[in-house]
Amino acid sequence: MNFTDTHTHLYYEQDLEKQSQLMERCFENDVNRLFLPNVDLKSIAMIDDLVNKYPENCFAMAGLHPCDVKDDYLAVLDEIYNSIPNRKIYAIGEIGIDLYWDKTTLAIQQDAFRKQIAWAKDLDLPIVIHCREAFEEVFEVLESERDEKLRGIFHCFTGNVEQARQAIDLNFYLGIGGVVTYKKAGLDLVLSEISLQNLVLETDSPYLAPVPFRGKPNESSYLIYIAEKLADIYGVSIEEIANITTENSKKIFRV
Repeated sequence: MNFTDTHTHLYYEQDLEKQSQLMERCFENDVNRLFLPNVDLKSIAMIDDLVNKYPENCFAMAGLHPCDVKDDYLAVLDEIYNSIPNRKIYAIGEIGIDLYWDKTTLAIQQDAFRKQIAWAKDLDLPIVIHCREAFEEVFEVLESERDEKLRGIFHCFTGNVEQARQAIDLNFYLGIGGVVTYKKAGLDLVLSEISLQNLVLETDSPYLAPVPFRGKPNESSYLIYIAEKLADIYGVSIEEIANITTENSKKIFRV
């Protein structure tokens, strides 16, 4: 089997021994491909360091997380954009809108989102969307940007069936993580209406650990528990989950 974690912040672990152990546990659980979303300026170097250590397994993104869109966001965006020619990236992300923590920054979040979508189109790259309590606002931007170049992943998708179908219609895959294992989340009922061909796996480690590790630090090796839940939902083998979702990730990232 070959699993792909399409969204992990494994690079946050800066203790080299612990970082190595995290990677080893990935390999033990057949998690051999890890895509690393950028969130701010300082994470660029951390991502590049992990990519340099594991060039066959780790793949970089570039982007400014909506929670990090502050008054100086234009200067920060310039710095992130200027880093792109010096490194190999496979997506613009994670980008989007987050209204959970701060609704007052909506206007600049929207502007940063649009600017980074433009980067992706210019570079022919997918985008990886962070959307928290902002489906309406995110879809408003995406619908206005809809064209043949717009594509990517709705990271940590937790919406309803209608929102899932709208995302798919916009040429996005749904990133499914630990929330699908939570009893009261209801995501299993949503996915029962959605084809496995529209999904990719992710952990968002160190956040949103799946059952049986809920409430504890997450890690990419726990992707196996998410895959097991999907195998149960779709009534297929875990090998099929691995094959289909990894193939989907290859279509998105083209690697």
